[in-house]
Amino acid sequence: MVLPDAQTVTFVKHWTDRLFSFRVTRPASLRFRSGEFVMIGLMGDPDPKTGKQKPLLRAYSIASPSWDEELEFYSIKVQDGPLTSKLQHIKVGDEVILRPKPVGTLVHDALLPGKRIWFFATGTGFAPFASLLREPQTYEDYDEIIITHTCREAGELTYGAELIESLKTDELLNEVIGEGFWKKIKYYPTTTREESPKMGRITDLMRSGEAFADLGVAPLNPETDRAMICGNLAFNLELKQMFEDYGLEEGANSDPKHYVVEKAFLD
Repeated sequence: MVLPDAQTVTFVKHWTDRLFSFRVTRPASLRFRSGEFVMIGLMGDPDPKTGKQKPLLRAYSIASPSWDEELEFYSIKVQDGPLTSKLQHIKVGDEVILRPKPVGTLVHDALLPGKRIWFFATGTGFAPFASLLREPQTYEDYDEIIITHTCREAGELTYGAELIESLKTDELLNEVIGEGFWKKIKYYPTTTREESPKMGRITDLMRSGEAFADLGVAPLNPETDRAMICGNLAFNLELKQMFEDYGLEEGANSDPKHYVVEKAFLD
């Protein structure tokens, strides 16, 4: 069966029993801004009565930057999930459906100019920041990039940690952005269940002041700080309230402000 909008899988890596990433070919016509998402999926099971199949589609942030020749995605595995129960078994050479209409709020255009950008992620919410951390504009626009990543277990931090480490030896980015560009990044990983060097929810660590002390920065300030959030719904809402308390206002593509939240996210 020929899939509509089919793209070919070029790479798959399973990070834990719950997380995997994969790369697919990129349609020649696809243009997107780093941080946006697209709808991807597979064909569902045939209808018992009609035998017809419908595509199973979900919103996935593009984890690769806008200049990459391929598209990268980072996914959770949900054993009884309609899509991820199937998607987790893809192999190189398989095809996935990709609807080439990127959208999203986690883009530089939705923020006013600032000194420091914060990326707040839980779980696979790291994906759009994997794109933005490899986007030259991020380093042109900001003096400092702080990425916080909160997961239940230490192994769930590996994808992000390895990506950030790889920036140091990325010859292309060091040439395009400038040697040592990655020194602008402050990475702050935390776990909530398994023992790790830093335990706790990022929101609790911010409230206590511990996160700011660890990072050597002042609490968020609308004069200098910009922020992007991509996490589960409860996390998003909690951080939004905290940002409002700091005096930050939510922005949009049509109305840039101090912070933005990604609403299409599976964790």
